[in-house]
Amino acid sequence: MPGPYPKEFGEDVVAVARPRESGVTIKQIATDFGISEATLQNWLRQVDVEDGNRPGQTAADAAEARELKKRIRLLEQENEVLRRAAAYLSQANLKLGAPQNDIPARCRARRRGDPRDGVVSGPQARPPALLQVA
Repeated sequence: MPGPYPKEFGEDVVAVARPRESGVTIKQIATDFGISEATLQNWLRQVDVEDGNRPGQTAADAAEARELKKRIRLLEQENEVLRRAAAYLSQANLKLGAPQNDIPARCRARRRGDPRDGVVSGPQARPPALLQVA
């Protein structure tokens, strides 16, 4: 398949084909320039879109849409990286987290000397009569 035609060539062909005389067909003009009829019709259609005579996507709109799709794809990739990093860091934080979460509540209460636990260590554990008064 041959590469695309130069832009100037397409503009010249369209300039000849648009104000064509009656009786001259698009097929004849395309044959004279050595291009297919469908190619010339596409060029004419695109020129009508660019001029606003026909609804469709202009070349500027198409370029902008391409750039926006690239930007969206990049942002989605960045978002995925950040989501994975957050998940990794939260897992690492859980492993390094506060040691109290690993100790049962009864042991934490004993460590604090909490009387609600029922097991109290230190001077509070002796009956009041046995406490030495200074």
